[in-house]
Amino acid sequence: MLTSAFFLVVMLIGVPIGACLCLAGIVYILNSGDTVLFQSYPLQMFSGIDSYGLIAIPLFILIGEIMNGGGITRRLVDLALAFIGSVKGGLAYVNILANMLVSSIIGSATAQVAIMSQIMVPEMEKKGYDKTFAAGLTVYGGMLGPIIPPSVMFVVYSVLAQVAVGDMLIAGILPGIVLTLLFFVVIACMGVIYNYPRTEKRTLRQRLHTIATACPTLLIPIVIVGSILTGFANPTEAAAVGALAAALVGRYVTKEFSFRTMPEILLKSAIYSAVVLFLVAAAAVFSWLLIYGKVPQAIAAWIQTVAKDPVTFLLLANAILLVIGTVIDGIPGLIMTVPILLPIATEIYGIDPRHFGVVVVVNLVLGLMTPPVGLSFFVAAAVTGAKPGKMFIVTLPFFLICCVALVLLSLFPSLSLGLLK
Repeated sequence: MLTSAFFLVVMLIGVPIGACLCLAGIVYILNSGDTVLFQSYPLQMFSGIDSYGLIAIPLFILIGEIMNGGGITRRLVDLALAFIGSVKGGLAYVNILANMLVSSIIGSATAQVAIMSQIMVPEMEKKGYDKTFAAGLTVYGGMLGPIIPPSVMFVVYSVLAQVAVGDMLIAGILPGIVLTLLFFVVIACMGVIYNYPRTEKRTLRQRLHTIATACPTLLIPIVIVGSILTGFANPTEAAAVGALAAALVGRYVTKEFSFRTMPEILLKSAIYSAVVLFLVAAAAVFSWLLIYGKVPQAIAAWIQTVAKDPVTFLLLANAILLVIGTVIDGIPGLIMTVPILLPIATEIYGIDPRHFGVVVVVNLVLGLMTPPVGLSFFVAAAVTGAKPGKMFIVTLPFFLICCVALVLLSLFPSLSLGLLK
């Protein structure tokens, strides 16, 4: 109780979550009186990041930074516009489809929301859409970032759960497609009710020209996802080749990327990677102490009195994770929950760890769009000037359809594991 209280207090006063985990671990050891544990403390931190799979994280982050500097995002939006054509609510569809394409490169919800809000919201506002709706829609489009590979959250989960990184990345493809299609259904219904404007008509020649111009940018996700699916490369190798492909496309195709900017890009990537990896190291200590204190066993005993079958357990886990996700960002949320819930899911209820990983990640990402915090809404608000609370209300149907998607993922493991069989 003392450790939990200390953790909550330091987190609420604004201490970074990684430092909270480390400090809470120190308080637990002091409170237990078993100071010999301090000898293993640094070793547990090191073992947490002593994993080949984690090299993929800085490489995925590097790909996103190179893509941003190479003007690739804008061309992916143009490509989505060429495919959608002139339909009612066309730019809303384009927003989601462009986010789907971009998510196959960036892999971070908040980073994607920040980038796409700058591009899509002004464009939608010019065409007659309400700014609040446009910003909120972009937030839900950004939700696809941590689900469709590459995904930093899936890499972190795979290390925590000791499953293959490639399996987790592939497991995110079908859920990402399902979410995209469900978003399309919501847009179609809202388009009829609110009479959204149509996109401008383009001749077939114009559309073909746009597709021909933008298609080379698809080389990046094709290299990353294709090499993993075919077994030609593991996720870390695919990320390295993807970074090279992003640099070459940005330099010689879009011609907006300069190798002179590489030092700045590498510095940004290194800083963000260091933050993520420190969280993983702190998670290793936190998990070690949870196991030492037999916390998972105590929680397992309680859950077994409530959940009698795997589906009930998953629905209960969804409720718990959604609450946690409303106040804690995705990766810290993984770090805090996976060591406790995963052993229960796999050992007691026989749930495939890859299926459970997809449910956990989708749930925690949805938490980024859920009050009282809703971090992604605040990111979009900072970029666009729209109000976070109004964004949530205006786009409530998207939140509800995400909840439906979570239930479907919980009931049908094939939605996560279909491409792995």
